[in-house]
Formats: sequence, C-alpha cells, structure tokens
Amino acid sequence: MLPSILDGVFNGLSIGSILLIAALGLAIVFGLMGVINMAHGELMMLGAYTTFVVQNGFRRMGEPWLQFYIFFAVIMAFIVAALVGLILERGVIRYLYGRPLETLLATWGVSLMLQQFVRSVNWVLVVGLMVFCLLYFGGLWLVRRRPDFERIRGWAIAILLALSAGIAWAVGSVLAQTYGLAMTKPWFGAQNVDVTAPRWLLGGLPIGNYQLPYTRMFIMVLTVLCVLGIYWFLQRTAWGLRIRSVTQNRNMSACLGIPTRKVDALTFALGSGLAGIAGCAVSLLGSVGPNTGQNYIVNTFMVVVVGGVGKLVGTIVGALTIGILDYVIGTGILALLFAPIQPLTDFFTFFATTSMSKVLVFFLIVVFLQFRPAGLFPQKGRTVDA
Repeated sequence: MLPSILDGVFNGLSIGSILLIAALGLAIVFGLMGVINMAHGELMMLGAYTTFVVQNGFRRMGEPWLQFYIFFAVIMAFIVAALVGLILERGVIRYLYGRPLETLLATWGVSLMLQQFVRSVNWVLVVGLMVFCLLYFGGLWLVRRRPDFERIRGWAIAILLALSAGIAWAVGSVLAQTYGLAMTKPWFGAQNVDVTAPRWLLGGLPIGNYQLPYTRMFIMVLTVLCVLGIYWFLQRTAWGLRIRSVTQNRNMSACLGIPTRKVDALTFALGSGLAGIAGCAVSLLGSVGPNTGQNYIVNTFMVVVVGGVGKLVGTIVGALTIGILDYVIGTGILALLFAPIQPLTDFFTFFATTSMSKVLVFFLIVVFLQFRPAGLFPQKGRTVDA
C-alpha cells in the first residue's frame, strides 16, 4: 500500500505543478485586471502543439539534436502563447475592461475559435491570415497618420476590414486552386498528436521498490524555475514593481505616470506565456488534442480561487493541494487507504474515476469557500476593504 500512496502523492505533485504554472499566469491576470479568461486553457493547448512542432523540427535535424528539443520547446511555447495572449488583449479584452460578463463570453468564444483553428489550420489559412494582418494593420497605421483620423475612424476601419478580408480570401482561393491538397491539407486535424520525451527523460530514479519518473521530476523542476522567475520579475524589476503597483491601486498608479495600458498588455502576455509553458509540460504526460486545455481550465480557476486572488503563496498551496487530491481520489488510492472502514471504502470507490474525482474536489472547494470565501491567503488593504 505504501508504494501506491507514494506513487499517488508524487504523480499528484506533478499534476499540481502543471496547475501551478498555468494558475500563476491566471492569478496575475485576474488579480491585476479582473479578467476571467476562458481561453487560458487554449493557450496551454497552443503551447503543447508548439512543443509537437519543435519536436518534429529537431527530429529532422538528427537524433543528437532531438535529445535537446525540450529546452527550445519551452522557450517557443512561452513566446507563441505570449504573442497570442498579447493579440487577444489588444484586439478584444482592452475594450471590455470593467465588464466581467462580456469578457467571460468573449474569451469563451475565442477559446472555441482557437480549438477550431487547430483542427483546420493549413497553409492556405496561414497565408490568408498573414495577408489580412499585413493589409489591415498596415493600412490602419497609414490612416492613423492623417490629421483627421478620429473623424474618419469608423469608415476607415470598416473599409480596411472589407478590403483586407476580400483580398485575403482571394489569395487563399488562388492558392487552393493552384496547389490543391498540398495547401489545403490540415496540419494537425481533429485527432490527437503524440510528443515523445527525450531519451534522457525516460525511465525513473529507483528508491527501494519505487521509481520516480524522470519526466515528472523534470516538470517539477520546471515549475520551481517558473515560480522563482516570476518572483524575481515581480520583486526585482521595474516592470514588476509597476505590475504590483497597478494591482494595488490602478488610479493612483496612473496618476504617478505608470502606463497602465502597457502594464495590462505585458501582464496578459506574461500570464499567457506561462500557460504555454504549462502546455509544454502537459505534452510530456500524454497525447495532445484540440480539447487538451479544457481538461485543466476548471482546476486552474479553482486554484486561483482557493489560494486567494493575486497571492503567489496561495497559488502554490492551492495548486499542489488540488493536484494531489484530484489524483489520489481519481485513481482509487484513498479507497485503498480506508480499506478497513467499509463505508469510506465504498464512498471513495464511487468517486475513483477521472470525472467523478473532479466532482468531489469541486464539492470540497465549495464547502471550503463557505468558511474562507476569500481563499487561503486573502488580499489585505484599503482597496480590498472598499
């Protein structure tokens, strides 16, 4: 029984580590801007697919290079997710600040679009999007230089949208007719894809009769590095000081000359990049599909709520606790632990599935919030009291 318990705790810690990386970004964004980002899981999914693409690229370079692809994949997953998050903040969320319901619905729609994008993305779609962005944003940059831009802004945006979309569609149609299947075949499709860990991450560290998988140990080390990096950034850099200032009092920060809009964009990009790293870690544990992010988004939000909004220590404790509980309940380890007590054994056996374990964990969190509605480490200060 002891090896089973150790296995459950260790694997639960690795799942909690993934939740922690994802929840770090979500906690920062929600604590700063009050934005409920339902597309956070899809940013994890993009990080996982980026890892798959980097792996295939290094595989073509030869076996020696393939053993080091994971380090480049982590960096690229962060960059890709951060760029998508920045586009999301600049294109959608910046117009919805102070309206949490509209933000929730908008980001939920973006999450559905990203899922479908991954299923159907091909060369025609990518070239069309590049042409559209080049024409629209380039044209908008030129129009902004006119002295009467504010007067013609509405008409200019409408005309640029129509022209850019029309030209992009025409270019895509020409490419599809000219090159056929080579340009229209989806890159990934609806099926899951597999990411293979490097050879040096296979196997595990033997401890008696138990073995600690190197892959999960790597995920834990990656999590520690992310936590230390975020702590250093928030506590030791000028932009980290600005983020903490805006989090505590946005209006006073703006009066002191802090560019709050740039802080919002940087924070959202940073949180999105962390989600991409979490997606890279997820890809090492199993196959990756368009719905990968949906398996983690609910638990990630629960981590933020349980730990306390904007609290790094609370996020760490909440993530590890929920990760361990979810795993040991879902795998039936608690049922084995309470084997001498038949009623408890039957109770935990009933919840010993992946879906039912989430139900029980969610119920326990609801009960917990009845006694600690602000989480384990609630915010303090005049702005909170107000």
